[in-house]
Amino acid sequence: MLSQKCKYALRALLVLAREQEQEVLLIGEIAERERLPKKFLEAILLELKRHGIVRSRRGRGGGYALAKPADVITFGQVVRLMDGPLAPTPCVSVNFYQRCTDCPDEARCEIRLVMRRVREAIANTLDHTTLKDALMPTGGDSRTDAALAMVAQEVAVK
Repeated sequence: MLSQKCKYALRALLVLAREQEQEVLLIGEIAERERLPKKFLEAILLELKRHGIVRSRRGRGGGYALAKPADVITFGQVVRLMDGPLAPTPCVSVNFYQRCTDCPDEARCEIRLVMRRVREAIANTLDHTTLKDALMPTGGDSRTDAALAMVAQEVAVK
């Protein structure tokens, strides 16, 4: 489940993605457009800046803008940055793996096998969906649709 912080980050990034790549927006303007709490948004944008997702300009005419093109920033990057691992259980996490303390045999654990497929489906979707894709009328593009179809077929076969 996405945290409120992550949802706010994605909403703010989508506002910036709708703007010209070089245009900067004030935090207050982003907050107003998306009805987000300004103080919370400030902390989120600072974190995104620290990780190179957005850039800021100080002073008159200052504000925030995307640091990279919208077709390069994926939902997966943002979700991992804001919320951590995508995996529903720690034993299937790629970047934050932890063995489950109550699992007697990880190799034969049925729960782990299903959760691994869930994690792969989530990662495929989020890692193949960019901010630009999300702004399209369908909310994605053919790469995302192809990735979803591939995962669905893989799950059906197993």
